Amino acid sequence: MTTDPLLVDRTDGVVTLTFNRPESLNSIDVPLKLALRDAVESLEADPGCRAVVLTGAGRAFCVGQDLKEHVESLSGDGAPLDTVVEHFNPLVRRLAALPKPVVAAVRGMAAGAGASLALLADFRIGGPRTAFLMAFANVGLAGDTGASWTLPRLVGYAKATEMLMLAEPVGAEESLRLGLLTRLVGTDEEVLPVAQELAARLAAGPTVAYGQIKRELLAGSSGTLDEALAVEAEAQRLSGGTADHRNATAAFVAKEKPTFTGT
Repeated sequence: MTTDPLLVDRTDGVVTLTFNRPESLNSIDVPLKLALRDAVESLEADPGCRAVVLTGAGRAFCVGQDLKEHVESLSGDGAPLDTVVEHFNPLVRRLAALPKPVVAAVRGMAAGAGASLALLADFRIGGPRTAFLMAFANVGLAGDTGASWTLPRLVGYAKATEMLMLAEPVGAEESLRLGLLTRLVGTDEEVLPVAQELAARLAAGPTVAYGQIKRELLAGSSGTLDEALAVEAEAQRLSGGTADHRNATAAFVAKEKPTFTGT
């Protein structure tokens, strides 16, 4: 019996994607890469999806590339690191630009590409056993899966250098202090429910505006002021044309609570 490498659960606009290889701490093999890439792609234009949760089955979030698979590929005639271009890079681009809020429920270890995937989320919820390990250098590799882009933006250049070169785990409290975690909860059992609660809150919000905020931040973090202003103008034009904007403005004036539909 074949087990699905990625579980997809839908609840009231929240789609939870669960890495489902707990026996290998959710290490990422080719079937999981393909399943995750295809799932994220399908959610881009899915009106029923208004927020996404990323999580892992069992006691770890994801420990990165499946090294057993990688060792086998190293002994073959191919180019095993082509997986970066073929699998990880397309996934990173889609996940970073996904016009829906993404919440990572980081229970246990997030290492290597698994840590990189968590850092691409808009929010990260962790528990006492949560840890991040940029493990690439431990096996003689540079970073990938967007780590060189996300990590300096979250923790600064010097700390990103330390984390990538020394490849030492960063525990839960330090992760919260550095900004790797958005929120640290009291027990590991709370991580997923709290992440899904946050995702449900976001799913009930102005999701078109959230998507445009993500677009603005991507542009503003790497472009010029004029480029950021141009993106802001376009983002406001798109957001301002939604029913959510009109209805929420009217509700504010009437001193009522707005209801958002994502349109």
